[in-house]
Amino acid sequence: MQPELIDIRNHMAQYPPFDDLPESLLERVVENIEIEYFRAGTPILELGEANQWLYYIRSGAVEVFRRSGELYNRIGEGEIFGQFGLLMHKKTRFPATAIEDTLIYRIPDSIFQELFENDENFADYVEIEDRSRLRSALSRREKSNDLMTSRVTRLISRRPVTAPTTVRLQEAARIMTEHGVSALLLMDEQGDRPRLEGIITDRDLRTRALCEALPSETPIRDIMSADLITIDARDFIFEALLTMLHNNVHHLPVMDRGEVRGVIALSDIVKYESQSSLYLVSNIHHQNTVRGLKRISRDVRDTFVRMVNEDANSHMIGSAMAGIGRSFTQRLLELGEEQLGPPPVPYCFMALGSMARDEQLVVTDQDNAMILDDAFVPEDHDAYFLALAKFVSDGLAQCGYKYCTGDIMATNPKWRQPLAVWKTYFRNWMENPSGEALLNSNIFFDLDGIYGQTDFAETLKALVADTASKSQRFLTLLARNALNRTPPLGFFRTFVLEEDGQHRKSFNLKRRGTAPLSDLIRVHALACGSRAQNSFDRLQAIAQTNLLLDDDVGNLRDALEFISIVRIRHQALAIEAGREPDNNVRPEDLSPFERSHLKDAFQVVSNAQKFLRFRYNAQGGRYVQA
Repeated sequence: MQPELIDIRNHMAQYPPFDDLPESLLERVVENIEIEYFRAGTPILELGEANQWLYYIRSGAVEVFRRSGELYNRIGEGEIFGQFGLLMHKKTRFPATAIEDTLIYRIPDSIFQELFENDENFADYVEIEDRSRLRSALSRREKSNDLMTSRVTRLISRRPVTAPTTVRLQEAARIMTEHGVSALLLMDEQGDRPRLEGIITDRDLRTRALCEALPSETPIRDIMSADLITIDARDFIFEALLTMLHNNVHHLPVMDRGEVRGVIALSDIVKYESQSSLYLVSNIHHQNTVRGLKRISRDVRDTFVRMVNEDANSHMIGSAMAGIGRSFTQRLLELGEEQLGPPPVPYCFMALGSMARDEQLVVTDQDNAMILDDAFVPEDHDAYFLALAKFVSDGLAQCGYKYCTGDIMATNPKWRQPLAVWKTYFRNWMENPSGEALLNSNIFFDLDGIYGQTDFAETLKALVADTASKSQRFLTLLARNALNRTPPLGFFRTFVLEEDGQHRKSFNLKRRGTAPLSDLIRVHALACGSRAQNSFDRLQAIAQTNLLLDDDVGNLRDALEFISIVRIRHQALAIEAGREPDNNVRPEDLSPFERSHLKDAFQVVSNAQKFLRFRYNAQGGRYVQA
């Protein structure tokens, strides 16, 4: 092949849909290419004219328009246009004009049809539009991960072993030994059909029966776990993984239309989940000192990298990292209570921000608070809770969770208050939405009770859900605040980069990507009265209303997933290279595939922000989140 053709092939091989073509097909393309140059302002395709070419941009930029004359897209190096005309009677459906001096490779229709008929990925790519391509790219990735495509029933190898709740301790142990199981499901056999009432595990027998020297005739109901966490037979293995991580349980009954189908155990999940995040969580809860927690915290980054290399999606990784962070916090609270004694009044320890949303990664700091019982008397009780908060915060810092620079931590007395005070805080933020109130809303409206009297946190969630949806002024100002961080996409679909400082020539994937998305999703979720915290769960709640079209919800979900996974991969690569991970990415460090689809994802964010401004009349004003 001639050197100039080799150069063309190497360039095209970097960009979809040509990056997945077999070598023989790509060479057919290159050998039949015609090269054409267009000066800025020159029409390339005009509406309705005959078209026999697929256009590939080697350099420059092109604007594509709808039939109405409305701008449809701006595209640049490595992107294609003209495909819709080739698929529809060879007539131009989307006119195009060069907006910079542009070098084009023209691929004849005969070669286009050959590729379309012989390569499924090529056909998928040219048949669907930008945002659908983003969905297609994610779908291909998900299919490579068995956790994403396999139902939990795949892990069930036997019928469930059950016993009535009236059985005695010794008999329960005998049944478990006879059947060789580590968990026994306990059924209420009164009524027309048995109903799942509780579960007993090997660990329960050790810690609740043997350690307490209970008599063999003790009713099993006295030590069983009730209020069970279960999973549906139609759920996927990755959902079982997230449920186990979030709740720190090792056994999940699988339910099918109200009946028990079986039980899956941690060991079953581990067969599919090689990242060992479940084992790490279990190991955290077995540590008896802060030093021990600090020692195993070194495994967090290894776990993160393994999950990335196993093609886990961002929801799985974010939930796993949040589950690990929760476990460190919970164990520190237990150790703190052992050292300081029992709390003088009930309390709830709250996680805030990314941990509460199950969207935590390895570059993170502490965001937490305490809700105290209304019986709290500062003079009598606060010394205890300050000491406990400091113990936890210092311990988290030793385990790699940096102190919050904005002092959003339970060590700050402002964020260590009785439930009644918290209710006043939240009401004031929604009823008198000043700049500071809006900043606090963005932080504290992502909350999760992770230890102690967690129903205190549920009370605040209910207050927010009931009040925010009824306050149009609050939603308008919150939406306005959500518009302050825009995606790093310029007029010509080029990336907007930092111009100075240590992160010069890069853009921040959190501040300019995932954060604007989570901000606008939060506004919509509050508007529809959802109590969900995770951004994907919030999108699911939004989809059940008429607030957004299904396609718009799908686009937001895909954009969030793709931006998140690029950010996650960037951090994993830094860890593997021995560098400190961060959120700042340089375009040249991204693959052409990532650059192309990031532009699609950022365009989704930009369009969603335009709708947010329209939907909530969020014009003017400026509050900037810290």
